[in-house]
Amino acid sequence: MKNQKWILFAVALALMAGGAALLERLKSHPRLGRPGITAETMTNSVQMKIGLPENVSYYTSTNVPEPALVLGYLPPDTSYAERMYLAPDGFWVQATLILMGADRTSIHNADFCLRGQGWVPISKSIAEIPITGTQPYSLPVSEWKVNGTFRQPDGKQVTTGGVCVFWFVADGDETPSHFDMMKKLALHLLKTGVMERWAYVSYFAPCAPGREDKTFARMKRLIAASVPEFQPPPTQR
Repeated sequence: MKNQKWILFAVALALMAGGAALLERLKSHPRLGRPGITAETMTNSVQMKIGLPENVSYYTSTNVPEPALVLGYLPPDTSYAERMYLAPDGFWVQATLILMGADRTSIHNADFCLRGQGWVPISKSIAEIPITGTQPYSLPVSEWKVNGTFRQPDGKQVTTGGVCVFWFVADGDETPSHFDMMKKLALHLLKTGVMERWAYVSYFAPCAPGREDKTFARMKRLIAASVPEFQPPPTQR
C-alpha cells in the first residue's frame, strides 16, 4: 500500500514538473497572436504601429510622446500610444493604448499604476458602453472613481477627483478585469501554444470631488465615438 502511495506521489510530481517545464518553454518561445486593436507591423521589430484617432466629435487632440519614465519601465517589445483630448470648455481626457509583445509584463494592474501617480481608488464598478456603427455592440469597461491630494506650485495641498475607465482587448476577446485577462492569457497559452497579444486601453479625466458621475457621462460619449476608430467589433477580430 505504501509503495502504491509513493508511486502516485512520484507520478504527481512528474506531472507538475512536466507542466511547469512546458509552461516555461511556451513562455520563452511563444507564438504571438494577433492584436485586437488596429495595428501595423514594423520592419525588423516586434513592436507595432498603433494610434488613437486625432479627430473625435468636438474635441481637439494632441499626440503625447511616450514619457521617458514609461519608456524605461515597459519591456522593449511594448507598443504605446497616448493622446490628450480637449473640449472647448476646458474639459480634457487622457487616452492611452498599451499593446504587449512577447512579454506580458507590459500590461499592468490599473490599481498599481494609479497609486504610483498619487491616485487612490474610492470605488470600482463595471459599466457597459454602447458602441454604434455597422455592427453595434456593448463594450464592458471598468469604471473607477479616484481622488488624490497634490501639492500646487504655491505649496498648497489640493484634493481633486478623477475617473479612470479601462478595459483589455485581444483578438476575439475582451474583458474589463486584469485578473480575468491574465487567466485567459495563461489558459490560451497552455491550450494552443499561442501568446494572445493583449492591449490595455484606458481613458482618464480629472474632476472636482463629487462630479465623478457627470465626468463619466462625458467620457462615455468620447469613448463611444473614438473606439470604432481603433478597435474593430468583436466579430471582425
